[in-house]
Amino acid sequence: MTLAQSLSIGAPEVVLAAGALVLLLLGVFRGNDSLKGLSWGAVILFGLTALTVIDDAPARELAWNQIYVADSLSAFLKILILAGAAAAVLMALPYMQRVKQHRFEYPVLIVLATLGMCVMVSANNLLTLYIGLELMSLAAYVLAAFNRDEQRSTEAGLKYFVLGALSSGMLLYGVSLVYGFVGSTEFTRIAAGLSAGGERNMGALFGLVFVFAGLAFKVSAVPFHMWTPDVYEGAPTPVAAFFATAPKVAAMGLFMRVALDAFSGMIADWRQIVIFMSIASMFVGAVGAIGQSNVKRLLAYSSINNVGFMLIGLAAANAAGASAVLLYLTIYLVMTLGSFLVVLSLTDADGNAVETLDDLAGLARSRPWLATALAIFMLSLAGLPPLFGFMAKLAVFNAAVDAGLWLLAVLGVLSSVIAAYYYLRVVKILFFDPPADVVVNGEGGAVINNGMMIAAAVFCSPIGYLLLGPLAQATRTAASSLF
Repeated sequence: MTLAQSLSIGAPEVVLAAGALVLLLLGVFRGNDSLKGLSWGAVILFGLTALTVIDDAPARELAWNQIYVADSLSAFLKILILAGAAAAVLMALPYMQRVKQHRFEYPVLIVLATLGMCVMVSANNLLTLYIGLELMSLAAYVLAAFNRDEQRSTEAGLKYFVLGALSSGMLLYGVSLVYGFVGSTEFTRIAAGLSAGGERNMGALFGLVFVFAGLAFKVSAVPFHMWTPDVYEGAPTPVAAFFATAPKVAAMGLFMRVALDAFSGMIADWRQIVIFMSIASMFVGAVGAIGQSNVKRLLAYSSINNVGFMLIGLAAANAAGASAVLLYLTIYLVMTLGSFLVVLSLTDADGNAVETLDDLAGLARSRPWLATALAIFMLSLAGLPPLFGFMAKLAVFNAAVDAGLWLLAVLGVLSSVIAAYYYLRVVKILFFDPPADVVVNGEGGAVINNGMMIAAAVFCSPIGYLLLGPLAQATRTAASSLF
């Protein structure tokens, strides 16, 4: 394959890379006053990238000596990633104005992280996987400590960097073991090598464990979740929203591709690992959130809990399970973005962020629409019908039952009941507690943020079921790339 053909197939990454360089140069020459222009430029860049993704979506094509794959799965995941990244850029504009952090680097870092995520979901080689993962992570470490004058943000960045470096080392060690015992880092050759011997390859199994450990850190699955609450709480709210959405989509999509493509010959081995992480994540996320008083920490544990549900679909190891994971990712992206948009809108009379649950008491009396939106997102995250989040959990439970994983599905339902407690507690505080009168109408209610919040709330409401048919068809098409 010629270089021109490879560049054509990898057009989304080419556009993002070129755009990131242009934005960086503009920022350097124009300074921090260019933040607003660069932010909108990043959003336009994401739109152009999405057009190149859609244009190349139908066929499965390999590029750059088969280390890069463009198929319906990568196209679906890239659309979600680009949407999450665009939302993170837009919601940051009023926030940056309020905290007086007019730094042009923010949209540039988001674009670079997005470039890494797009490389991740198109990886057809363990080394491509690692390069994409590190490109995303290096930008994410800086974003976590973006408010460098604030102790919490600096601490969050340092914790994320140290633990992220550890997970990257484990992943790279696993890659070296797989290469040593299988003889290749290309996904298709790994799958063929594992299937050819007829006997269990213990060396490759050890490598698989280390690779899965590195990926579990990126999706914040138990027992590699310890960084999540502190980083979400300490990072700026738009950054926390970004971490909870786009990178989660990319990492989970990569997890699926590695498990169901590269290690398809070891399903019986890695399924046990995934089941353990699923059960542990569901219950740690459900129980850990009960005692939280900070909204962002609560959403961090909610993220861990939801990752556990996604892993149920992966454990099914079939097309229905993969499709259920993609549907869950789509709905989860919108629910989580909506939740963080509400958090971003919570400010006191001095313009300071309000993040404590007690300060939200009686919010429904002073800001009923904001309280209603947060209630919709909380109940949808809980998976209560008739909200759209119910369909996400129903899909993964059905996939588990079809795969014979009855006990896993039952434990998933049980953890949903436990998790419902803290989601309903938030609703109770909003609507039934005496007003704290802390939250006022402030900067957080920017027109763009309010528009995205309303759109997310409508999507999570029963109206979202109107999109279920097209979404289900798109997820089935994307999942078929793995089988």
